[in-house]
Amino acid sequence: MICVILKKKSAMNKYTKISVMVVTCVAAGYFAGVATQSGVNTWYPPLEKPVFNPPSWIFAPVWTALYIMMGVAAGLVWNKIDDHKEAVQKALLFFAIQLGLNILWSFLFFGMGNPLLALIEIVVLWLMIYETYAKFVKIDKIAGYLFIPYLIWVSFATVLNGSIWWLNR
Repeated sequence: MICVILKKKSAMNKYTKISVMVVTCVAAGYFAGVATQSGVNTWYPPLEKPVFNPPSWIFAPVWTALYIMMGVAAGLVWNKIDDHKEAVQKALLFFAIQLGLNILWSFLFFGMGNPLLALIEIVVLWLMIYETYAKFVKIDKIAGYLFIPYLIWVSFATVLNGSIWWLNR
């Protein structure tokens, strides 16, 4: 599917590719937010949280910025398809997988209320983010660098997820 989209849209200019990917990432974030909202209002509030748990208002702006940076990064990589077809296709496949895992985490943690399963999944997500970063940086340095804040935030989220599981087991 991704290969078909890449072939059909390779005539697009750089900014159109970036825009398509930003919209895709923000839409993914929206779906993750829908899954999150029910748990944030019901299951999550009574949980014991670590002292470093950020205030809830911080999550929406941070995730919005991260989704925008992910989209810009993916658009920059996609723009290199004519020069590095195989590498770009592989990198964008990893990108799509990590984006799917990103959404899945919200369903596991907030939707199902299962911090342990979400913890296991977020470790896999972190590995996929790192692999996506490693592939992106080889194709376009800026695209790779745009993934560093995401990697840092998910590292923090992993510790937070693990702490919440530990405190509430």
